[in-house]
Amino acid sequence: MTFRTRILVGFGVVVFVPLAVFGVRVRTEMASRLTAEYQQRVTTLAAVIRAHLTRDGAAIARRLDALTNAIAADNRFRAAALQGGDRTYLLDYAGGAMRFAGLSMLQIQDDQGRIVSSGHFRNEYDRLEPALPRALAAAQGGIALIRARTPEAPMLAIARLDSLRLAGRRFTLVGGIALDSSYLAALTPDSELVVAVRLPTDSVPAAASAAAVLSEVSLPFVLESDSGGVLRPARIVVSHSLGSVTALRRGVDVAFLAAVLLAGAIALLLGGWLSLRISRPLTALARKTAQIDMDRLDVAFDSERADEIGALNRLLGTMTERLRAGAANLREAERRIAMGDLARQVNHDIKNGLTPIRNVFRHFTETATTEPDRLTAVFRERQGTVEASISYLENLAGNYARLYPAPAREPCDVTQVIRETIGRLGANAAVELRADLADNLPLICADQLVLRRILENLVGNAVDSLEARPGTVTISAVAGAPTNGRPTVRITVADTGKGMTQVELDRAFDDFYSTKPGGTGLGLSIVRRLVLDANGVLRVETQPGAGSRFIVDLPGAAA
Repeated sequence: MTFRTRILVGFGVVVFVPLAVFGVRVRTEMASRLTAEYQQRVTTLAAVIRAHLTRDGAAIARRLDALTNAIAADNRFRAAALQGGDRTYLLDYAGGAMRFAGLSMLQIQDDQGRIVSSGHFRNEYDRLEPALPRALAAAQGGIALIRARTPEAPMLAIARLDSLRLAGRRFTLVGGIALDSSYLAALTPDSELVVAVRLPTDSVPAAASAAAVLSEVSLPFVLESDSGGVLRPARIVVSHSLGSVTALRRGVDVAFLAAVLLAGAIALLLGGWLSLRISRPLTALARKTAQIDMDRLDVAFDSERADEIGALNRLLGTMTERLRAGAANLREAERRIAMGDLARQVNHDIKNGLTPIRNVFRHFTETATTEPDRLTAVFRERQGTVEASISYLENLAGNYARLYPAPAREPCDVTQVIRETIGRLGANAAVELRADLADNLPLICADQLVLRRILENLVGNAVDSLEARPGTVTISAVAGAPTNGRPTVRITVADTGKGMTQVELDRAFDDFYSTKPGGTGLGLSIVRRLVLDANGVLRVETQPGAGSRFIVDLPGAAA
């Protein structure tokens, strides 16, 4: 996983995890608080309904008590009920009394359970229903829910029981008020709350109960026509639908998803921008660091950044300076070793040149001692040996004098030196020398003699690589990329010769290594040292059978 990918993943974790925890917590807390609020509301309404039922039960009791007092004082009712006279008055009495008392149902029975008068049906006269009074008498609190018949449709009513005695006979009054939609609507001021009556015979879907907050009020229930008079529990259920919570959750989910997408986009953009801000300079720093080697220590690590990356740049720049100083010390040590090797080689070469001269002079001494008259003849015979040895030593001295000229750091015109070198070497060369020089090349900071020596050795090696076959040696010069704010010049010596193998390339710059008969093996070694001393860089591109290209990058003179 790349550093940039890690940053993006880290930003995603930092943004999404807290956001997800926050969203889930808000969603849960919101649902919990709303559900608790709804539960409180339905519980409160259930308590209000209980109070209403108690109040209405007391109101029914008062009305029935008023009716019993009125019946007791009504001689016409007494005569009709006890003596059987004025039956029409008796049949209509319950209907008028029901409306006068504000009741929804009223039924008057005698002590045998026979209906004497009914508020809704005159034809119920003399009908036996003794179970209804018994059930109401057994109801806790004195009230119960009954299903009463009306001309329109059966209705549910909250009923109570009262009684009176007329001439030793007991008469029972069953009265109540309707528990209909109007009654329930009056109990529910909040439109979000629903009040419904659940009878024992009703079935409620489980899904309906699970999707709402419920509270209930129990009430005894008896059927008017139930001969057994058994009380069964009915419930007035108060519910608050959780549909609004579900819709709110859905809205929160949509808003949370939008927030997650927006936060994710912002996190990705910010993470991508930050990773680019970090990875780009690190990549550039890695690319610069990869260019460093013992032959390339002029890589600049300048940075004006005040952060850790700038500090790392400056640290690498300091390290490169130390490496450059160490490389200079190493070159000095190599130079001293090479000078030691060179001194030994000079000693050996001088001995080789002096040995024939010493032998000749020993011969001269022996001849002068034993045969003086032949000294002139012997001198003539050995004169060629002496001259050859002296010529050898002179050539040797000239060769060693050219190995390492003292450099002088001053502005140097590359174009002029290249043209002089081609003019000097081209007159005696058996191959074609070409020049490809760019216009307006900057001056370089190097000794003109050093540059000439570099070119002579490189061109000489290029000419030798052709092995007396037709070929071309091209010297080109172009302006290079600026380094440390200073211009550079790139000089390339290319030939169409035999090229070098990898083994030959690995040892090309070793001292005293040569593939040419009679070669000293010091040419490329000297070129390498001269280029390094001029703070330049030397590279070789070669392929067997395709020639070689020696590339020299030299720093320009300061403006």
